[in-house]
Amino acid sequence: MDCGTPSLCYRSAHEGFRGSIKKSSQDFVVIEIDVNEQLVNGASALEKPVKTKNESEFPQKDQIRIKLSEETASSDAGSDGGEALSQDSFDLSVILSCSVNKALEQFASMIQSCNEVQKNLEISLGSFPEKNQRAMVHSAVKYNYPFLMTLTNREEILVREDLDFRELSKLVSVEEAENFFRFKDAKVPGSTFTFSPDSNKEHRTSVHHFVSRKFGKLMETKSFMMQDGTAITARLRERGRSSRKRTASDREEQDIYTGFILRKENLETLEAISFMAAALGVLPSDFSYAGIKDKRAVTYQSMVVKKVSPERLLEKACMFERKGIEVTKVHLVSEPLRLGRLTGNHFDLVIRDLNPQKCSSIELKNLVKEAIENVKTRGFVNYYGPQRFGSNQKVQADQVGLALLKEDMNSALTLFLSPEEGDDLENKAKQHFHQTGNAKESLALMPPHKARERLMLRALNRYGGGPDGVTHAWLSLPHAIRVFYLHAYCSRLWNEAACFRLQTLGARSVQGDLVVAVKQEGSHESQVREVHVVTSAEEHDRVFSLDQVVLPMPGNSVKYPENAVGSWYKERLKQDGLSSCRFRIPSLKLNVPGCYRPLLSYPHNVSYSLHTDEKVQDSEPCRTSLKLSFNLNASCYATVFLQEVMKCDP
Repeated sequence: MDCGTPSLCYRSAHEGFRGSIKKSSQDFVVIEIDVNEQLVNGASALEKPVKTKNESEFPQKDQIRIKLSEETASSDAGSDGGEALSQDSFDLSVILSCSVNKALEQFASMIQSCNEVQKNLEISLGSFPEKNQRAMVHSAVKYNYPFLMTLTNREEILVREDLDFRELSKLVSVEEAENFFRFKDAKVPGSTFTFSPDSNKEHRTSVHHFVSRKFGKLMETKSFMMQDGTAITARLRERGRSSRKRTASDREEQDIYTGFILRKENLETLEAISFMAAALGVLPSDFSYAGIKDKRAVTYQSMVVKKVSPERLLEKACMFERKGIEVTKVHLVSEPLRLGRLTGNHFDLVIRDLNPQKCSSIELKNLVKEAIENVKTRGFVNYYGPQRFGSNQKVQADQVGLALLKEDMNSALTLFLSPEEGDDLENKAKQHFHQTGNAKESLALMPPHKARERLMLRALNRYGGGPDGVTHAWLSLPHAIRVFYLHAYCSRLWNEAACFRLQTLGARSVQGDLVVAVKQEGSHESQVREVHVVTSAEEHDRVFSLDQVVLPMPGNSVKYPENAVGSWYKERLKQDGLSSCRFRIPSLKLNVPGCYRPLLSYPHNVSYSLHTDEKVQDSEPCRTSLKLSFNLNASCYATVFLQEVMKCDP
């Protein structure tokens, strides 16, 4: 690491130390923490949830804390999800608080004892902010009480009597109706349910009509002879099959999604995706993920691929392994992943060849201890790390993003395809395009694994190098990649704004700052987080701490601080020619609403140990390494945490 970056603002004043990170990919291990606060590779349970420093002050009412089975840990099924859940997932005593679970039992007992339909009777189970939490509640309630139905009103889950169940229970026994509804709610494609044999044809017809009328899109029924009479079998329709012509909506619903854990080494996430997509015969855009992981590292993350069955994914495992890619925990899921759908990341790092930055009487052991304890207590400025922009690249991602925001597609393309130093095949292809503008010849030179560059060059070859061709070239990239460049520019501005905020306004919350405040709302006292502007009185009374201050990522839906920082944003955007920018690029189908990022972040579950190697020769100095483990919230960077600890810029 090179030390001494004057633009950084530090939270602590301890002495720093030098060291080498990422000497090998094994020295930098990153494991994603899923929304259930579990390591995705199942290595170990977390000691405690990853949360912001002030989050414990605002607990969610009756918030779920569920440990999923291995088969469903990465699944994000909706309330009508397509996978059978494990038995452990249906334990309401784990999912709900004691008081809510007891109230639900009483409500269910009352419904069962009533002979008449209870149309207007319902009970609230409380608010559940995460979609996967709501999915588990829906599934568990319907499994335990098939005669009840669940509804979502924003984040609140309501329970009522299921009138369809009451109707079926008049045609078959209550036990049979319960089993049928559990079969229906599991939604396992191709599975069947057989009603008890029935010799009454009119009665069987009523059952056929009921199933067809209520669930015809989901299943079909047939009668067949048995020894004890004629039985009706209901079969859930196979994915991709239907008794009628499928609409675009049907095709989307019936697409297969396979979830898995991706382990990669010394590869970019997008490079790994490009390789897997080529091997499987799908598009890179068919893969979805919660976040992009470091290249020079061993990383584990959840991923979902569309239109690929678990069997076909596993068939390619040997091919993937030769590229440094492993897939595990392969299973069907109901929908793709979304960016940001993770709690955070766990890091296991080794920093080698430790030395104090300057001659110091402080022992290295004490220096390291002071540094880590300071950062645990005071946190670090939540900068975006260098990998957000493209470490060690001549043209960085934020420069491309700025050109796109100006809607200067040609300049953005030139920057995107600018050659770096070196004579590898990628740079030869870029140099050839830079010199000749010949997309076809440059495409022939571009290595197969460079999917983004090849997509761009292929589009330029097909549509030409004019304005329409350049627009087609950008549209050939997946949406996540196009918007990545815009986000990179906004991230650069956020870093600069954070420096300006701390240098100008100091280390406490002041008038005009933006903070995330929590208020109670509605009859059920659900908690709503909103961005609030600090008033003069609140500054005087120190109502808010610096931990609660947020800065906006520029976009079309954010408010800016109402102090010197807000003025700085306007002036900075003006300098870049974006004073009238709408943060929308209709021609590229891009929209950047913006968001708010905490000014400070804190590591969690930090542990460390120093190790001194034995001398190989007497003339060689002892070499000391630091093993460091910690968790960071989503979108926080380990390299930035290390900057604060070591007072070095990686």
